[in-house]
Amino acid sequence: MLFRQQRVGAGGQPFTILKLRTMTDGGDGPDLTARADPRVTRVGSVLRRTSVDELPQLVNVLRGEMTLVGPRPETVGLAERYPTDCRWILQYTPGLTGPAQIRLRDSRVLRPAASDPERWYLEEVVPRRVALDATFLRAPTLRHTLNVLVQTAVYLLRPA
Repeated sequence: MLFRQQRVGAGGQPFTILKLRTMTDGGDGPDLTARADPRVTRVGSVLRRTSVDELPQLVNVLRGEMTLVGPRPETVGLAERYPTDCRWILQYTPGLTGPAQIRLRDSRVLRPAASDPERWYLEEVVPRRVALDATFLRAPTLRHTLNVLVQTAVYLLRPA
């Protein structure tokens, strides 16, 4: 089943991202997923671990709402709370993968011990993600793009 959610795209404009549903339908909670989040289904945990849940975003790429490589699209609620010095990243076309997704992949699954996971994400993770994406955005050449795609494939195909 497809999951649709509003995300921030190029120029800060919202678009509807497509993913495979990995969480229980209608569950309330933060915009972030904590480690051992009870909303994630058994099948959903496998889809997330293998990133298969992201495949429908290829439709977003074909529609021009996303690129293959770029900063990940943020939820509207979190984007509105981005640190001022990180907001510039929301002007770029988001990507299916990017340098931050490769290097900070485990940071997106938050520790349940974080007393305020959204605050931790916004203050600690977002500045690191933006810094990594900035290095790519300064020189988004075909070579750099292919390098990120190869690194993504290697990460996804490595034994768990």
